[in-house]
Amino acid sequence: MQNDWIIITDYCDKCHIDTSFIDLLEENGLIDLRHEEDGAYLCTEQLPDVERYSRLYYDLDINMEGIDVISNLLRRIESMQREIDRLHNRLRFYGEGY
Repeated sequence: MQNDWIIITDYCDKCHIDTSFIDLLEENGLIDLRHEEDGAYLCTEQLPDVERYSRLYYDLDINMEGIDVISNLLRRIESMQREIDRLHNRLRFYGEGY
């Protein structure tokens, strides 16, 4: 189970980002961290999101509020795409000529 988590300081060192950025993501509810005596840990499943947020923040100079809005919009788009896929599958079930 320990392999599913990465310590924040190691991740930030390797990616050349500030640990305060990770703290901001957590404060804004964009990621969840696990806090232990020896430091904070990030679930490896969240790494793609953190990398996306990092590019938005550092490369495109988008503030945290903007990142939050973009994140919510992307989640809504993904949800709508799943619904479209579900409806397409349902239509295929009832007939090929839709």
